[in-house]
Amino acid sequence: MWLSLVRPRLFCCLLALLMVVVLVINVTQVEYLDHETVSATFVDSSGQFVSSQVTGISRNPYCGYEHQTLSSRERVEEDSLLAALQWQVPDVGSVPFLKSSDPSSSYFVILNSAAFFRVGSQLEVLVHVHDFQGKPKKYGGDYLQARIHSPKLQAGAVGRVVDYQNGFYKVFFTLLWPGKVKVSISLVHPSEAIRVLQHLQEEKPDRVYFKSLFRSGRISETTECNVCLPGSLPLCNFTDLYTGEPWFCFKPKKLPCSSRINHFKGGYLKGLLTAAESAFFQSGVNIKMPINSSGPDWVTVIPRRIKDLVEFNLGSPKNVGPFLAVDQKHSILLRYRCHGPPIRFTTVFSSELRYVANELNGIVGGKNTVVAIAVWSHFSTFPLEVYIRRLRNIRRAVVQLLDRSPKTVIVIRTANAQELGPEVSLFNSDWYNFQLDSILRKMFSGVGVYLVDAWEMTLAHYLPHKLHPDEVIVKNQLDMFLSFVCPLET
Repeated sequence: MWLSLVRPRLFCCLLALLMVVVLVINVTQVEYLDHETVSATFVDSSGQFVSSQVTGISRNPYCGYEHQTLSSRERVEEDSLLAALQWQVPDVGSVPFLKSSDPSSSYFVILNSAAFFRVGSQLEVLVHVHDFQGKPKKYGGDYLQARIHSPKLQAGAVGRVVDYQNGFYKVFFTLLWPGKVKVSISLVHPSEAIRVLQHLQEEKPDRVYFKSLFRSGRISETTECNVCLPGSLPLCNFTDLYTGEPWFCFKPKKLPCSSRINHFKGGYLKGLLTAAESAFFQSGVNIKMPINSSGPDWVTVIPRRIKDLVEFNLGSPKNVGPFLAVDQKHSILLRYRCHGPPIRFTTVFSSELRYVANELNGIVGGKNTVVAIAVWSHFSTFPLEVYIRRLRNIRRAVVQLLDRSPKTVIVIRTANAQELGPEVSLFNSDWYNFQLDSILRKMFSGVGVYLVDAWEMTLAHYLPHKLHPDEVIVKNQLDMFLSFVCPLET
């Protein structure tokens, strides 16, 4: 009898010991993955399996994002996204303005200009960057934008830029239409300015600040709000309960957190640059300036509105919404609302602050449902991890929507290029938006959504870049959007 009791107890003890050993081994492996090397297998847009290895990813400590709870899949994905956006700017120490990249001294040349081009052919362009003393640059890191265009046809396309890290860049274009095609290359920011922008992204993510009004009876207070707030003052926690998206405001001195009325942009911080750094951000000198060709810069090779759509006046503020329009003839209901904070609009009522993921979760979906999403511009001042988190929540909701209603059409509008000046560059630089655009494309690759490529449409077009593009560009975007909605109709 005694032996029959001892054996089960001994077996249970051995089993418990084995479980502890396995647990220790697993924890050790996870810690090794977190601190050393993460390798994984991803599926690219063509359906091929691609092995990826990411080593030594440094996370921005902003708001404790480096400590956020992620699944192993999410951590591998975030490491891959951050690694893909590591901008190669060499650490050359302090560079005087005269030795920085000068677009007027730089040039480009069409390498195969004597070739006979057909539609679909590749055009190669070599760019050589010089400094303000006319000397060739010995390192890379400049942010260039390249396009081909035919103004008479209102046609354009962008090029793929390869940085050889020695002052030379090569640009590859695909020729998509016949006729005279002109090449344009622009220096958006010199590498010396990119280093400053990187510093601002890492050290000054609060350079755009937000506020909320709290009111109860005749008492009202306004406090500052953001994704996180420094110091030890009491806070109101408005973190979304479903998505976990963080948002905080300093607690009013006399009012409860529940008395919050609205959300609005507080303003932009000033005095962010030293005098030496300001020299790298001069309109007409080194911000979005054209680079001239040393030879030929070319090779040879209608608005319609939906008239039946009637808008209902809901008395909503401009830009903020919500907005509603109905086309009874074609049984179309159109609804719009802005995404949740951060929002740089003037004022948004607290009751109208909705996160995209939550809105998606409230949609039944189906073959007659089309969802259009645009989220990027208001995240340009934050570390990339903030945008990744927002897109991760949106993607999860998109996947769930497509899972329960596979015939739902979901279209995402990408970022677009805009006009830049010395001040705008510090908050909404195309370099920042290029990073957000790259993250969006990677995170939604293979998810089953359509992309309206506003980035290429604005970059390739002959019209000047604007945050809100001109009507002809918007029409192109709408035409592409409608081609996803009604692919079989004329």
